[in-house]
Amino acid sequence: MSEPVLSIRSLTVQAQLDGETRTLIDAVSFDLGKGEILGLVGESGSGKSMICRALVKLLPSKTIAITGGSMLLSGRDLVQLNEAAMRSVRGADIGMVFQNPTSHLDPVMRIGDQIAEGIRYHQGKSRSEAKAAAIDILGQVGFPDPARQYDNYPHELSGGMRQRAMIAVALSCNPEILIADEPTTALDVTIQAQILKLLMDLRDSRGLSIILITHDLGIVAQTCDRIAVLRHGQLLELGDKRRVLSAPQHAYTISLLDSHPSMPEEGGPITAEAVIDAPPVRPLLEIDDLVVRFPTPGLGLFKGGRKHIAAVNGVSLRVMPGETVGIVGESGSGKSTLARAILGLTPLSSGHISFDGLDLAQQRKQTLAQIRTQAAMVFQDPYNALNPRLTIGETLAEVLQVQNKVPTSRIPERINELLDLVGLEREFATRRPRAMSGGQCQRAGIARALAVDPKMIIADECVAALDVTIQAQIIDLFRELKSIMNLTLLFIAHDLAIVRDLCERVVVMYRGEIVEEGLCADVFARPQHPYTAALIAAIPDIDPDKPLLRRLPGQAVPHLLTA
Repeated sequence: MSEPVLSIRSLTVQAQLDGETRTLIDAVSFDLGKGEILGLVGESGSGKSMICRALVKLLPSKTIAITGGSMLLSGRDLVQLNEAAMRSVRGADIGMVFQNPTSHLDPVMRIGDQIAEGIRYHQGKSRSEAKAAAIDILGQVGFPDPARQYDNYPHELSGGMRQRAMIAVALSCNPEILIADEPTTALDVTIQAQILKLLMDLRDSRGLSIILITHDLGIVAQTCDRIAVLRHGQLLELGDKRRVLSAPQHAYTISLLDSHPSMPEEGGPITAEAVIDAPPVRPLLEIDDLVVRFPTPGLGLFKGGRKHIAAVNGVSLRVMPGETVGIVGESGSGKSTLARAILGLTPLSSGHISFDGLDLAQQRKQTLAQIRTQAAMVFQDPYNALNPRLTIGETLAEVLQVQNKVPTSRIPERINELLDLVGLEREFATRRPRAMSGGQCQRAGIARALAVDPKMIIADECVAALDVTIQAQIIDLFRELKSIMNLTLLFIAHDLAIVRDLCERVVVMYRGEIVEEGLCADVFARPQHPYTAALIAAIPDIDPDKPLLRRLPGQAVPHLLTA
């Protein structure tokens, strides 16, 4: 390893909870070299994000504090710096991309101004110079029309676009160290590969040192130089990525590798579990020529009225009871809009959606009543989907009381059952979302969906924030629910390996349209559309010697980046 730019020694972080001292980070030590990419991996709650928050001294609660150790950066011990000195470190010396961009982007400030603000503060540039630099950075992170999108607000962007904006904010001040906390969680595989390639290019061109927090071992294998494995706040294993991936020393590292969902080698055996029995007479969900349009920004008073963009454009789909259908595509392709339209959360511009025989367009009141007692959704952003004022137990109790499917006396028992199902300890019933990690909040969101006792669940990136071991547990849970309850699942994801592993059918969306549909075994083995082939080629592989973005001969990788 090159000369370290950061040396962490015996870092200890503790929390005072109910009069007890709980150790969150237990004497962790490691170095970060100049131009090195260090991957931090481990389960949700293992301490990955806490270490990086401690590094910039932005701990999530006043009850949590650094109680020991040192963090040496350019000869300064960050542990000893006061708040005023740390303000000069954040951004200029250490940039950070947080896991949840929605919570860290100012909702009432244009994204371009948020990028330019840091440039003006740390680099002393004029307003016009900062704007020009911000537009350039927006282009670097994949915004197709950066000059126009400079003026967009966060709510006008998809989840993936907000993540790219967050990355642009972190890069704007040319930091020496970049902490990337799950920077590609909300991104589809092609854009994920582009963002990771961008980070690697920045490392090469600027000598940038990167700490990359991720649960995706494929990303670690293809981007990182060394891997640090954490569990329960302790550093279990640290070493060169090839050594750790090929000859792991700790049993926990071995379990992480065993849990990683991987795609089969080309030409390898493909199971035919997706064979569907004779379908019932009536689909549970039927979509015919669905169109959902949204107005574009601007009034358009003098140019023929306000213009609209079709987020979903002529989609038709049939889903049978008990079927598991994966919906894949890039950010902005219309996946989440389709899901919200199915549940009546987004108005239809034209077309029809029928749920269990009732038409949402023609019988809206009756259909919505049926959907709300027989369907549930697990949202992409767990923090914004959960009420911050309620404990998880209160959230689940609220759903159970409204649904009125469980006797009042049995609600506490049912809450415990739901927590058991999603892998949360029963003590989480008394916790609020702010006291939980992103993965823990996502599992609570899944528990809330199961509380409806639904016929159908729409899971919108429901495992994107989870580490691989919990991903495997959730996927196994869905399989069990399907067999026991004949549960119908619409699984929206950008991780195609998981879709192939879980789903019977896959639907590929691009620019609001379905470009390919079929059995997973057929589509993944013999993709018919070049866009589908590009998505499959961009899946990160756990083999570190395979390129990050594998293109088929003569094939470009199309992508869609819209606000």
